[in-house]
Amino acid sequence: MSTTTRKFTAVVTVTGLGLAALTACGSSDSGDEGSGSKTVTLVSHDSFAYTKAVLKAFEKESGYKVRVLKDGDAGTAVNKAILTKDNPQGDVFFGVDNTLLSRALDNGLFQSYEAKGSGLILPQYRVDQDKHRVTPIDSGDICVNYDKEYFSKRKLAPPTSFDDLIKPAYKNLLVTENVSTSSPGLGFLLGTAAKYGDDGWPGYWKKLKANGVKVVDGWEQAYNVEFSGSAGGKKAKGDRPLVVSYASSPPAEVIYADPKPKTAPTGVADGTCFRQVEYAGLLSNAKNTKGGKALIDFLITKQFQDDMPLNMFVYPVREAAQVPPEFTKFGPAVEDPETLDPAKIADNRDEWVKSWTSLVLK
Repeated sequence: MSTTTRKFTAVVTVTGLGLAALTACGSSDSGDEGSGSKTVTLVSHDSFAYTKAVLKAFEKESGYKVRVLKDGDAGTAVNKAILTKDNPQGDVFFGVDNTLLSRALDNGLFQSYEAKGSGLILPQYRVDQDKHRVTPIDSGDICVNYDKEYFSKRKLAPPTSFDDLIKPAYKNLLVTENVSTSSPGLGFLLGTAAKYGDDGWPGYWKKLKANGVKVVDGWEQAYNVEFSGSAGGKKAKGDRPLVVSYASSPPAEVIYADPKPKTAPTGVADGTCFRQVEYAGLLSNAKNTKGGKALIDFLITKQFQDDMPLNMFVYPVREAAQVPPEFTKFGPAVEDPETLDPAKIADNRDEWVKSWTSLVLK
């Protein structure tokens, strides 16, 4: 969940206000981040969010003050972290997901650290078990969301599958994110690769382009500006009733609404989903490795895992962590999302992105 996801929160402007006091605007002074420093810096994508009291409890218990540096959409943040790996902006990076993980590992972004409590992470999310360079933090499903009101008014059934999106009835309705700068955008591309195979996905995207898909740089622009079904999109007079977002977006629209509706104003096309997992890692040249390790330990505690879903609208990965009832009521978990083996993503991602760029943007 990641640039998201998301990795992810449906109303970044709301949760973002709670981050202002602790969000850094740039890299810290070198003297503040030494091995004995009591400040630890977390670098992440724009959608990292938390309950202030939960973070304060960690700070009180550990003795570390946490600074958060948000660095754009997940794809942008990962690319910047790789470029600055020799002199990193912080100690821990959160928000690299399974679509970008091999790029981060191949570029030596992280050092080994097996987090305390990692044995309680659900087995299906564990990766890199021989070196422990990353720790799973959350999961979510990248899916096409639809504006219920738009389709209801026109007595048009919303799409339910990838195949539906290329039908004439949905021409000029979909907005998605650039796969080279956005993890939801890349996840959507990988979903089509999983669905149609190495030889089939380019043809699918040619048809999607011919059917009027719109591409923007990141999730924030797509969801909160272009999409007519979100609270932000309504204010911005967005005119696209289909958007690549997350299966957990509909609960967010209910939770942040005032007054709260009885049902979510948006829905999910279940047949368009791709499973995303987000990780955190100790940066290879972190100045405060001790503080960084403590922070990663904290991210998989039950306290943080229970707190995370209603802040970032993702699912916890720790055994026995609580899933909010709002998720079940307004955005049930996707039963059969598309997936790809991490090795296949690693072998093909860069070439797929290059081909997609040539097909869709030129």
